[in-house]
Amino acid sequence: MIDKWFVIVNPTAGNGASKKKWPFIFDELLKQNLEFEFEFTAYKKHAVELVQKAIEKGFINFISVGGDGTLHHIVNGILSLNPSNILEIKIGVIPIGTGNDWVKTYAISKNYKKAIEIIKQKNTVLQDIGRIEIIKNNTFFYFNNLAGIGLDGYVVYKVNNFKNLGFLAYLVGALVSLSRYKKSVLEISFNTTVIKEKTLMLLIGICKYSGGGMQLTKESNPADGLFDISIIHKINFFDILFNIPGLFNGKITNHKLVNTFKTTELNIKVLDEHKTYIQADGELIGSGYFSVSMIPKALQFIVPL
Repeated sequence: MIDKWFVIVNPTAGNGASKKKWPFIFDELLKQNLEFEFEFTAYKKHAVELVQKAIEKGFINFISVGGDGTLHHIVNGILSLNPSNILEIKIGVIPIGTGNDWVKTYAISKNYKKAIEIIKQKNTVLQDIGRIEIIKNNTFFYFNNLAGIGLDGYVVYKVNNFKNLGFLAYLVGALVSLSRYKKSVLEISFNTTVIKEKTLMLLIGICKYSGGGMQLTKESNPADGLFDISIIHKINFFDILFNIPGLFNGKITNHKLVNTFKTTELNIKVLDEHKTYIQADGELIGSGYFSVSMIPKALQFIVPL
């Protein structure tokens, strides 16, 4: 076992802010007496490979320098490898991204010096992780924040066009995409409930925030072993426009057009020919029929005391 930290840096995170800030982060890690090695990601999903190779070398302490996507790939690298010492692994985050949604649940500072102070304390929580199986090709993905299908996935597909807007990118993307997106007929099965209807979007939450700080699922608790799901069958441009505060303070989940539930697993079938995008933590992972199951208290994350 190697006690020092392995730092994974995504140089493209935050529209390149990560690369610019790295020399200062590097100096601060040294200043706060953290022993570490680091690697830059060079291509999509490279963080998956980097974390797996580091685990095989004996590392158990990791730092993600980037956004929600970087953390997502690190989580997927760990869970897909599933090492025997998985509960000894600790993940800290220095957030530099477009949305930085996962860190909001735990009030992790976007100031890199304060984020490093938090990491140094090694105070951890065991958090739930979601497991997605895409049925048509029998592939598995994991998510630590929120997954979705429908308009949510379509916005992720389009959001690169708006990333220069920072946390507003997702809101602007949703408003622009709403008139263009064609709803699919989904069959959503969970507990003893089956819902079969044209659906604008389905959101499956573990943590509280998504889409640049929006709260779209109700009473999310990342360690209660339950998904908090929101199903929206229809909503129009003006519904969103007049409820923008509710998107960010969570009151949108009380809107008559939003149905909320709790479950540990669900199955989703697409019953028509419309292409539907599935996203996990803001990363596109596929389309079509998929199932979701909960892995309770699966990974240790470093959070403030």
